[in-house]
Amino acid sequence: MLSLIIIKQNINKYKRKILSYMENKKLGVIFLVLGVALTILILNLVGNLNKEAVKIGCFENKNCEKIESKLDIVHLAFGIIGFVLALGVYLIIFSKSDEAILHRLEEEKKERSDDEKFNLIMHGLDEYEKNVMKAIKEQNGITQNTLRLRTNLSKAKLSYVVNDLEKKGLIKREKNGKTFAIFLRV
Repeated sequence: MLSLIIIKQNINKYKRKILSYMENKKLGVIFLVLGVALTILILNLVGNLNKEAVKIGCFENKNCEKIESKLDIVHLAFGIIGFVLALGVYLIIFSKSDEAILHRLEEEKKERSDDEKFNLIMHGLDEYEKNVMKAIKEQNGITQNTLRLRTNLSKAKLSYVVNDLEKKGLIKREKNGKTFAIFLRV
């Protein structure tokens, strides 16, 4: 029971990670839009500064120190905008691969948890029940006749073991012609 609680907590943790990656994608779009808006704003500013510099004749004048210092700030702004745009692209493009990796990890975790659950159940069974459960796991939907051949049990003993496992809720039997098909419930 404790292991099932731990498994549920791990699944919830993976769900939160997936949701955070979805939010990263939205954040990436926001960064891209912000980067484009800032780029347009800075290009407009640079254009205005260049027009002002031409009017004053800045390239040979000492009064242009203010304009030149503003141009230095513009270079820094372009660096920041480049970073914001790159971050936005990264969050959009690479979050898809991260989501695929998380999905694969979640599936592996589920398979592992199913195997762990099966192994925990196996600890509480006797040898006959273990043999029957292993055979059913190998071929889910196995007929009772085939199961008898695989486990080398008599009809009576197999019927007793299958009834016992069915009462425990570990398997279910479905009528299949003159015999039963047996499926795992765990």
